[in-house]
Amino acid sequence: MTDFYAVIGNPVAHSKSPLIHAEFARQTGQDIHYEAILAPMDAFAATIAGFRARGGKGVNVTVPFKLEACRISTRLTERAEAAEAANTLAFDARGIFGDNTDGAGLLRDIVANLKFSLTGKQVLLMGAGGAARGVVLPLLEHNPCLLTVANRTRQKADALQQRFSRYGNIVSAGYDDLGGTKFDLVINATSASLDGKLPALPSGIFSSASLAYDMMYGNGHTPFLQFAKQQGAGRLADGIGMLVEQAAESFFLWRGLRPRTESVIEMLGSHGAIR
Repeated sequence: MTDFYAVIGNPVAHSKSPLIHAEFARQTGQDIHYEAILAPMDAFAATIAGFRARGGKGVNVTVPFKLEACRISTRLTERAEAAEAANTLAFDARGIFGDNTDGAGLLRDIVANLKFSLTGKQVLLMGAGGAARGVVLPLLEHNPCLLTVANRTRQKADALQQRFSRYGNIVSAGYDDLGGTKFDLVINATSASLDGKLPALPSGIFSSASLAYDMMYGNGHTPFLQFAKQQGAGRLADGIGMLVEQAAESFFLWRGLRPRTESVIEMLGSHGAIR
């Protein structure tokens, strides 16, 4: 019997998750159906309940519902609990099991796929919402020299710094505070790229050795990657690799099988991904 899964977000029409999970199912011989569901901004929990009622086994959760996905979970993995955000839910008779595979996906893409070591590096993480929360702990576990979390609303960055300060060297900042510092890795975890916008970054934060990484993706350069290129960043990557790797982690949680990711990243790369 076919098992049903979905990605839920707002917006969600752009999502490549159905294509990715269809390829994972083909690879592993699993009988699943995976769809994209647009949830009203004020009806995420109701959308989840409706999907469960028609037999759904699990979902991926994208912006802006990751914090709410954590709140409605009845059980959480340690990494989801630390982040207070969930991007993967599995449903069973005991309730809703919440996990966060974002950090594992991001780090696997940066370290294994892009061959970029974080050890001893200056890292800037832009954003303090659900996407950022899921990657702070994995970033700190790779021992950067310093992790700076910057956000338009400084208080949210401060709260994230305080929550994770015991795990490593982390500071918070507003965008106006970043001038005069060059970063080895700059990660855009804001949703600005979805709206065709650029966070208010100052000039001079990139060098020719810098990697600019946008968690979002599209056909070609996002506004953030365009800015990074103009500012002299030596390497650019969008979030396709992270998307595939976190999806593989979700697939393993649901099905107990770990699919191959290299061919899927290459397939999506031919659709305009920046690597």
